[in-house]
Amino acid sequence: MAANETRSTSAECPHAGGTAPDEDRREKRRRVPDIPNSERKTLVLTGASRGIGHATVKRFSSAGWRVITCSRHPFPEDCPWEMGEEDHIQVDLADVESTERAIAEIRERLQDQGGRLNALVNNAAISPKLPGGKRMNSIDTSIEDWKIVFQVNFFAPIMLARGLIEELKRAKGAVVNVTSIAGSRVHPFAGSAYATSKAALAALTREMAHDFGPHGIRVNAISPGEIETSILSPGTEKLIEQIPLRRLGQPEEVAKAIYFLCTEASSYVTGAELHINGGQHV
Repeated sequence: MAANETRSTSAECPHAGGTAPDEDRREKRRRVPDIPNSERKTLVLTGASRGIGHATVKRFSSAGWRVITCSRHPFPEDCPWEMGEEDHIQVDLADVESTERAIAEIRERLQDQGGRLNALVNNAAISPKLPGGKRMNSIDTSIEDWKIVFQVNFFAPIMLARGLIEELKRAKGAVVNVTSIAGSRVHPFAGSAYATSKAALAALTREMAHDFGPHGIRVNAISPGEIETSILSPGTEKLIEQIPLRRLGQPEEVAKAIYFLCTEASSYVTGAELHINGGQHV
């Protein structure tokens, strides 16, 4: 399934991919483009450490954007990204108070851009599993698990968008919610709580497009299918024969679509859900 389905249990570098590099790489810290913060466009991204999130960091950074990443973990001190620690916020999106504190911190850090936010990408998501990685259905998912999944996958995105609405208004910015093909059908690996939270997020995207539009803010969603990442569920390869393009998608292909929805190329697109699944939804 899409690369945003599971929750990382260790600190990872959102700018380097995978775990923190060794001492040799520390001496070769990657440099962001030499552009003052006041002149750079800014992206706030949740779920940035791997898969789709990691590819999104690379896509926007290569275009000169400032990328503020949000994660449950502190920024790895060995990560080779020069501005990473300064542009990283530790937040537990499953906790309302932690999310509210993160919003306040993001607003403070955006002062360098005159309080402007060009894009918010809600990519973080969780999908709890049964022992052995089996999906949790609507009968065996505890109410507590339902609440946590919806807090991270559904409530956190609207909390962030509402909390940063003034900054988005100043930049006439864009919001991209990452949904899933599992939100429109029963999936062999994605659990019921995850699937219904993504269906709700798709509906929320339409509501947000209607409500945020008069403020000059566009709101869209991308719905990834089977994306090839390090956290694919075992057996995903068996689904390839159901995909018209007969292959798995790549994180970079999803990142390109996210970038499109955050830039002038999509200036008259709002309320849309873009399916990135090789035709699996047809």
